[in-house]
Amino acid sequence: MKAVILAAGKGERLRPLTDDRPKVVLKVANKPIIEYVIETLDPFVDEFIIIVRYMKEKIIKLLGDEFHGKPITYVEQVEGEGTAKAIYSAKEYIEDGEAFFAVNGDIYFEEDAIRGLLHVFRKKNADAALVVKAFDDLSQFGLVEVEGDFVIRIKEKPGKVSGFANLGIYLFKSDVFEFIEKTEVSERGEYEITDTLNLILSSGKKIAYYEYRGYWNDIGRPWNLLEVNEYILKTKLKHSIRGQVEEGAVIVPPVEIGEGTIVRSGSYIIGPVKIGRNSRIGPNCFIRPYTSIGDNCHIGNAVEIKNSIIMDNSNAPHLNYVGDSIIGENTNLGAGTITANLRHDNKTIKVEVKGKLEDSGRRKLGAIIGHNVKVGINVSIYPGRKIGSNAFIGPGVVVDKNVPPNVLVVVKQEKMVIER
Repeated sequence: MKAVILAAGKGERLRPLTDDRPKVVLKVANKPIIEYVIETLDPFVDEFIIIVRYMKEKIIKLLGDEFHGKPITYVEQVEGEGTAKAIYSAKEYIEDGEAFFAVNGDIYFEEDAIRGLLHVFRKKNADAALVVKAFDDLSQFGLVEVEGDFVIRIKEKPGKVSGFANLGIYLFKSDVFEFIEKTEVSERGEYEITDTLNLILSSGKKIAYYEYRGYWNDIGRPWNLLEVNEYILKTKLKHSIRGQVEEGAVIVPPVEIGEGTIVRSGSYIIGPVKIGRNSRIGPNCFIRPYTSIGDNCHIGNAVEIKNSIIMDNSNAPHLNYVGDSIIGENTNLGAGTITANLRHDNKTIKVEVKGKLEDSGRRKLGAIIGHNVKVGINVSIYPGRKIGSNAFIGPGVVVDKNVPPNVLVVVKQEKMVIER
């Protein structure tokens, strides 16, 4: 069986982390999002078809032409926006009568979802099947209405009601392409697979569903990365020390330390924490739970990191606090740079997403810093603020508003010199 993985999107809601890369290659717990999807599908399929468009070269370079000996084929998304068009892009790679999985490439889920989906598809002799999960608030989801063992209708974002949400995990037969050809563009200007599913239902065909009770996350916004990072470290991490730990360092398991990494004396690390290869940790730093630190990073003297993602080749070298934050690749924090992660009024933190403020639902959320950013000494960053990729923040700046990419931000300082 084949798996079609949808990975053509830009991930605009995840900017600045997607300023220069597709969202599916962003790392969570030191592994790209799309690799988790492929690993979960791997036991059930013998070939992967990945639908690409935005910066496709970076996905191809990351994954290559096979995974565990199973071929990977890259297909450019056909003209038009939406999930239906993305799935339709694989049409010539699916044989007549063949069943195949179609899965969003930017979600986190576990094997039980695929195992259960395949089971109900076969047991119910269905024409298609999808995975659902119960939520109290479906404002951000499609509502899947069911009757007995089958779906009867799907509604897009019905508002603040409870019910089954569509998780973006499907099993189709090849005739789905005929229904996609009949699917009309939606009010959002996209070809929605939910509209296609309703066409399938109106034709009299049967769509089964599997109710998934495990962990799932639609990684569409920066704080979703922190949520998935915490879940993976909490549930999947195994204590493993492959690097060097000097005498005087304290490691509270589970902590994973990669080859070539050195943890110097005075460092105090409380797991779950994951540290990549060839990084330098300490001396005299404090790394708290649910932190992942990538390859070739430097976390130095008098630095505290808590519940954060530090991507490859980035540094917090001295006198820094990084809390509930995401630091992109090849970024450096100057001495004394602090990320604030809590409002004085203890309200949840709002973040600007595509020009609008969205409530993260989190009481603690720090900075979201892009790639190749240089931050000067004694910089203070307000909760929930973004710094775009390739930006330079001068010394002493208070980042109280989002910083766009490719800019220089400096403080104009008036000075008075008085003779003694």
